[in-house]
Amino acid sequence: MTLYQQQSSNIRKTWLLVTVFLIATIGLGWFLSYYFGDPSILYIAIAFALVMNMVSYWSSHKIAIAVSGAKKADEIQYRDIHTMLENLCISQGMQKPELYIIQDSAPNAFASGRNEKNAVVAVTTGLLSVLEPNEVEGVLAHELAHIKNKDILLASMVVVLVGFIAIISDILIRSMIFGRGGGDRDNRLGIILAIVGVVLAILSPIIAKLIQLAISRKREYMADASAALMTRYPEGLANALQKIENHYVTGKSPLKKGTKAMEHMYIANPFLGGKKSSLWSTHPPTEKRVKALLSGQVGL
Repeated sequence: MTLYQQQSSNIRKTWLLVTVFLIATIGLGWFLSYYFGDPSILYIAIAFALVMNMVSYWSSHKIAIAVSGAKKADEIQYRDIHTMLENLCISQGMQKPELYIIQDSAPNAFASGRNEKNAVVAVTTGLLSVLEPNEVEGVLAHELAHIKNKDILLASMVVVLVGFIAIISDILIRSMIFGRGGGDRDNRLGIILAIVGVVLAILSPIIAKLIQLAISRKREYMADASAALMTRYPEGLANALQKIENHYVTGKSPLKKGTKAMEHMYIANPFLGGKKSSLWSTHPPTEKRVKALLSGQVGL
C-alpha cells in the first residue's frame, strides 16, 4: 500500500467509524427505550451519539492531552527537543505541532489531533532520559509520520468512542442488575431482553478492542517506514523501540496515567505487563518492526 492509499484508507475508516458508532448507539438506545418502555431514551441516544461524534472530531486531541496529564513543553527547558522537532518538520514541509511533556518515568510517546494544523506530539520524561538523541529523533519522526499519514484523527476519535463504549457497557450491566424494565410486558419477554442486554454489555468491550486492533498494526508499520525515510537513520528508531519495549517487558515502572482507551495511540504498548506483544496487542511485535526497519521493508 502506498502512502496516498494509506491516507485515503484512513479517511474512509474515520467515516466508517463515525457511521458505525452512530448506528450502534442508536440501536442501543432503541433497545433500552423498548426494554424500559420509555421512547425518550431513543431520542437521548441519538442526540448523545451526534454530540459524541462532534466532540471526538473537534476535541479528541485535547481529551488525549488531558487524560495523559501532558503539559506544554517549555521552549527553553526543552529547546533541543523543540529544535529537533522543528528540523524534522522543515524537512517534510510540515507545520510544527505543539510539543507536550508527560512527567512519567516510563518511556513512551503519542501524537493526536484532527489534522496537521492542530496536531500535538507528547513524549514522556522517561523517554527523554532513556534514549539517545538520534533515538528520540526517530520517535519524533514516527509521531510526525502518523500526522503526515492522516491517521491521528482516526486514532484520536477511537480514544473517545472506546471510552464511551466502556461506560455504556457498565451502565447496561448495572441497569440489568438493579433496574426494573418491561412494564406490563410478558415476563418471558423481559427475561429475553435482559439476556440480550447482558450479551451486549459483555460484547461492548470486545468490540472496542477489535476497533483498536483494526486501526493500529498496519499504521505502525507505515509510520516506522516513513520515520526511517525522514531521518535516513532507521537504526535510531529501531533501537528506541527495543529500549521502550524492554522497559515494559522487564516489569519496570508502568505508564502511570496511561489508559486502555489510549493504548493504540502510543508508539509502544504501555500495558505489556512483563510480556511481549501478542495477537491481541494493539501494536505489532517489536522484533518484527525492528526487522522491517533494518531491512528497509514495510511489515504487514
